[in-house]
Amino acid sequence: MTDESPQDDQAAGGGLFGEHDPAPKALEPAPQAAGAAQGAYRVLARKYRPKSFEELIGQDLMVRILTNAFELGRVHQAYMLTGVRGVGKTTTARILARALNYSLPAKDGRPAIDKPTVHMPELGEHCQAIIDSRHVDVIEMDAASHTGVDDVREIIEGAKYKPAVARMKVYIIDEVHMLSKSAFNALLKTLEEPPEHVKFVFATTEIEKVPITVRSRCLRFDLRRVEPAELMKHLSRICATENVQIEPEALALISRAAEGSVRDSLSLLDQAIAHGGPGRTIPAEEVRSMLGLADKARVIELFDRLMRGDVASAIKNLQQQYDEGADPGQVLVEVAEFVHLITRAKVAPDVPLSAAPPDEAKAAFDYAGKLSMAVLNRAWQILMKGVAETRESARPLAAADMVLVRLAYAADLPTPDEALRKLGFGAPEGNAPQRAPDREPSGSPANASLKARGPFSAPGDTGGARAFAPQPSPAPAAAPRALFEKFEDVVARAAAERDIQLKIMLERDVRLVTFERGRLEFSLAPGGSTHLPQALMRKLQDWTGERWIVALSNREGLPSIAELRAEAARERERGVAADPLVRAVLEKFPGAEIVAIRSPADAPEIVVPSGPDGADDMIYVDEDDDRDDD
Repeated sequence: MTDESPQDDQAAGGGLFGEHDPAPKALEPAPQAAGAAQGAYRVLARKYRPKSFEELIGQDLMVRILTNAFELGRVHQAYMLTGVRGVGKTTTARILARALNYSLPAKDGRPAIDKPTVHMPELGEHCQAIIDSRHVDVIEMDAASHTGVDDVREIIEGAKYKPAVARMKVYIIDEVHMLSKSAFNALLKTLEEPPEHVKFVFATTEIEKVPITVRSRCLRFDLRRVEPAELMKHLSRICATENVQIEPEALALISRAAEGSVRDSLSLLDQAIAHGGPGRTIPAEEVRSMLGLADKARVIELFDRLMRGDVASAIKNLQQQYDEGADPGQVLVEVAEFVHLITRAKVAPDVPLSAAPPDEAKAAFDYAGKLSMAVLNRAWQILMKGVAETRESARPLAAADMVLVRLAYAADLPTPDEALRKLGFGAPEGNAPQRAPDREPSGSPANASLKARGPFSAPGDTGGARAFAPQPSPAPAAAPRALFEKFEDVVARAAAERDIQLKIMLERDVRLVTFERGRLEFSLAPGGSTHLPQALMRKLQDWTGERWIVALSNREGLPSIAELRAEAARERERGVAADPLVRAVLEKFPGAEIVAIRSPADAPEIVVPSGPDGADDMIYVDEDDDRDDD
């Protein structure tokens, strides 16, 4: 091919889609729309709108599927494009309409192209008109303003006629979920069996509002959010084309604030260029102020103050950020994001935090080694609720201050199990940490001081630049820890603790399967309580100070202690009944039965006085000896 366009250069050597070239390459703006004023300014979102699949960024999967489908000749009758705002749904629909109608005459030995294809090296006969939304056979309709069944009837009637100049008649319906129920019903038949020359392309941000009967007739593509790193490269190339000097950190802020939306990122870049003014480099601080974002270093410092319980410094930090233009709700969001990073670093340390800057990632790993999951989980819950409260409040700064106070004092709140024990449910643990009193003893309530005790604060610490020092837990009580060698030891411990109900359940309901240190597995006897494993697990952990796994088994297990005792009693009764003397008595007295069996060891001692005056001398009578011993 001798005549190469800028688009062809871009697709061949470093286009926006699949870019691996470290050096930014200048982009060529989209051609000026016909009839537009030559001096009119076009926003970056329109000026750099992709014109081919090679220029799309972040949608590799969709492009690969469409490429293979077109090469195999498997062109679907209807396409459903869904995704968040600004990821390129309408742009993709126009590119798809261009691909369906692509036609290029032969030139300079190059063969003609007259079939649907995703490879469009240059503008074809119908491309420019489709890009400008003025092609007679590519009909775009906004369902937000055309919701009725009459609008759909016009589409149905128009679909009967063949295209005027193009190969196919393409209907692009944006925000299709806004159509009424009757409009969807009217479209179903034509959508299922359209004429060969008609294709439908739907775009929506709320796919769940589209009836399943419509979705099932379409080939669906979920357009993904563009990753911040890829979006930053895209913005960098545009800045190079526009001769705009901007700090890389500023582009990173814009990429993150756009939340994966290309259109939002370009709109923010437009605003940043205007904010920076001509002939100067746009600094990151000005972009952060423009976006109302919080400084990450200050966010980490704010989180540190909260974890130390230094409420005064935390409120001062928030006030300074607010005075510099940061939104209080956004500050809380940034703190919550940092809590999320710490949690990820703690539960998945092998997974790199690629979305975070290196300094922020390092700080997250440092905090992950010092904070427990309970602290992080509680902080996340408080912040998420606080963000909603702050954004709905008429005084956002005051609401955010109260969220910080709540978070700083959260370390003093008892855990659920501690709260239950304080209310009398369950025995107190010897090593349970006690809640620090909010009021210190003093001569009068007016002199009482209120202090927050964060996870990093030591006793008597009121904040400041103190080094990290985890709060020491109270010394455990001197209660002996049990080591159970067999299940009978557990039953004996329950009896020693005077937990009669548990002892009875262990003897009556437990059919032992496996018993080893730290693990107990059993099956329940008929009528046994399914809550027994959980109650027993707590007791074993309290008695031994170790974690136990107590589980129910599907296997039969050994007979329970009560069943063994009952079987032993029956065996004993059968042995006694077989004695010749006892059998003779039972035969001599019909209806007689054995009520109880007692051995000599079970017989009580009989004490009688030795003389008429009741002296201290006693006579002990034994069943086996008729003699009196003085």
